[in-house]
Amino acid sequence: LRQVSDLSDFSRGHWLRELLCRGEEPSHVQSSPDGRHLLLLQKSRPPTLPRVVAFQRHSIAGADLERSWQPPQPAPVGLLFLQSPVVPDSWVLVVVWEHGRTEVWHFVVAVGWQLLQTLELCQGARARVVSVCSQGANLVWCEERPPLGAHSDMNKCAFRFCVCARALEVGEQGVRLGTARIVLHNSPEYQVLASPQHVFLVPAAAGFATTSKFLLIWNPEKAEFTITAPSAGFIHSKLLRSSSESDFKKLLLGSVGLLSGFAPLDIHTSTVSNSGGLLLVSTKGSVSIVEPDGTQRHIFDLEGSPLAHGSPVQLKTFGSILACVLAGVLYLVDQNSGRLVEKEVLSMKEVHFLESQGEEDSIQLLSQSGIYSFSFSKPEDNGRPEPCLVEMVFEEACRYYQRRSLSSSKLTVEKLKKGGTFQAPVVLTAILQHSLHQKQKPARSLQDTYTKLLSTVSLDLQSYMSLELLKTCVVCAPESEVESYCKELVEQEVSRILQSDMDKDNLAYLNSVFASFPKAAWKATRSCLQLQQNGDGLLVARATPEVWKKVLCQPQLEEVGQNGIVPLFELICASFLRFKPKWLPSFVELTQQYVSSSWSYSSKEGPEGRVPLYKRALGVLARKNKHGEANDEMELELLLCSKRPKAVLQALHLLIHLKQWQRVVEVAEKFSKLSPLVNKEIFITLLAEFAQHRELDPYLDRLWPLCPAELTASDILTTVLQHLPHSPADPVPFSSEENQLTVGLLKPLLQRVVQRPSVQDEMYSDALQSSTFPPPTPPREH
Repeated sequence: LRQVSDLSDFSRGHWLRELLCRGEEPSHVQSSPDGRHLLLLQKSRPPTLPRVVAFQRHSIAGADLERSWQPPQPAPVGLLFLQSPVVPDSWVLVVVWEHGRTEVWHFVVAVGWQLLQTLELCQGARARVVSVCSQGANLVWCEERPPLGAHSDMNKCAFRFCVCARALEVGEQGVRLGTARIVLHNSPEYQVLASPQHVFLVPAAAGFATTSKFLLIWNPEKAEFTITAPSAGFIHSKLLRSSSESDFKKLLLGSVGLLSGFAPLDIHTSTVSNSGGLLLVSTKGSVSIVEPDGTQRHIFDLEGSPLAHGSPVQLKTFGSILACVLAGVLYLVDQNSGRLVEKEVLSMKEVHFLESQGEEDSIQLLSQSGIYSFSFSKPEDNGRPEPCLVEMVFEEACRYYQRRSLSSSKLTVEKLKKGGTFQAPVVLTAILQHSLHQKQKPARSLQDTYTKLLSTVSLDLQSYMSLELLKTCVVCAPESEVESYCKELVEQEVSRILQSDMDKDNLAYLNSVFASFPKAAWKATRSCLQLQQNGDGLLVARATPEVWKKVLCQPQLEEVGQNGIVPLFELICASFLRFKPKWLPSFVELTQQYVSSSWSYSSKEGPEGRVPLYKRALGVLARKNKHGEANDEMELELLLCSKRPKAVLQALHLLIHLKQWQRVVEVAEKFSKLSPLVNKEIFITLLAEFAQHRELDPYLDRLWPLCPAELTASDILTTVLQHLPHSPADPVPFSSEENQLTVGLLKPLLQRVVQRPSVQDEMYSDALQSSTFPPPTPPREH
């Protein structure tokens, strides 16, 4: 940490040092794009007036800029630098005040600060600006529109804010504001933060609990809003096709039910990174980034106790490095990997980040004694695994042992490291230190027991290293290559999860993978199950029994459904329906074959003990049919492939409903061989249909052979009479109606039954066919 300026090279440098040393922390410090000007927004206590002051380097002469105000007069809410199209590489300073007055300042060398124009940003005289940002040449702000009634209930007027946008055009003739447009009206209070392509709307700290559970992300180019609750994994995007859809309540319509169950956002500090994401610091000290698509990624955890409401946290990104200052400690963290690059205890407690001109490997800090520069370099591999990887090993071990522990005390990473009871994480850490990055440094010697274990897990280590390399490629690859890398990454992730415990966390992760990368997840599933067609065109799977068990794992009901988590079998069925629907019945049949060979038919421990697999597949099909046309053919195939009596009869009734008589007969002939009970049910069902209409008449010569042996002529006539269609008038002999049932149609069936030997006849056939009856008397013994 070296000092580059003692503030004497600034105009009025002594006053700048005095302002910083008063003990009153500036609420905002900002440097100009060229680094030659320094702006302070100072909120002082009486009798000193709050003010905005600009300081410039000694080499630049000219008039100073100082603006002060007397509370309760409106205060400035934003200091923005905008590019000026008049002169290349020039800029203007925009000062936005609380009541909407906007001052545009320009600095001219040898002349100083000049006020170009004063404009009114808001259209209503009673509007109050609470937050403002700039995106290119546009100003985006959130304003409060107080209710007309002086005594209006403020709870009822909670949605009295409005998010607006307006172009600020700086030309040779002066400055002009474009037409104001409402981005979102009737909304709660938001802090607006702009990235190059998006605007983040962060709920105000004093907002209502119901509206502080999610963030809004606005894409001006696409006119699209994204609603995201990052911690809950909820993301929903909506296009605003007309101004009527920009109402806050209409925007949330359809998501209120889900959002109401989420916890409020935990946000202590927020700012925008140079990559376009939103950096968030929670009150627990967790630093994460929300990407413009709504996804959240954890970066780092700050040390120390939970952050108090007033404790300042300074955040700024320099290239891929995130700099953070908390309680006099400077943290430098790699945004991509979450690795702590540097940690430095500063001698000064209150510091502010400044722009580092043309230096991506240094950070400039403003303190009471001057401006300091901190240089850093990317860390070199030292043969040790990343600290976060070692922590992950112990955290996973904690979860593993806690699930299997009978003790009620909570197991922590610190207890695991110091206890010495569990040696597995210690051994694994030693192996990682030995194996990772050993190309750069000679490998250290291992104990004999460790060496044996290393040979066992060597393939897993190689998979891990290739996975980490692939993740690095995804982060660094150009946009055109990201898709191919993602496919490979998804395949490795799905394969990894199928080889680990299928708990609810892994299942939720799989759900997000299938939702985000459906095609890649489908290909990964085919690869893991080794699905392919043989020479006869039949689907075969060569998956191991362990993989099948993971596929068939069905969590407890309380673990799924609440957050939309779907079991893996249903996920795979949905992928089949989307990418290869013809294979789904064969896949269900293959799965049933594995179940029948692994569990007994009535076993309640197996997947068939709760809900049959064909019903689970039908549930997936039903959810898909809600969003499109019904797929009767697929439903039939799923019912028939199960070969269960109830499913076969359900399929038969569906075919009858569809009036596909040819298939009705084919199904009857095929599945009557399953069992005598199924044969009887099928025949009675078709006999009832035969009694009602004449559609089955062309197939009678194929139906009558299906008649069960135990049915008598009396049983047949009773069934026919019960299902005859009801006629409004008494039947007339020799009726001309074509659909009337006649004795002639039944005659072949009745003859077949009468001529067939009865069961009793077969029982006594031996006795009836004897040569002598009754049998001769046995000889008596004298």
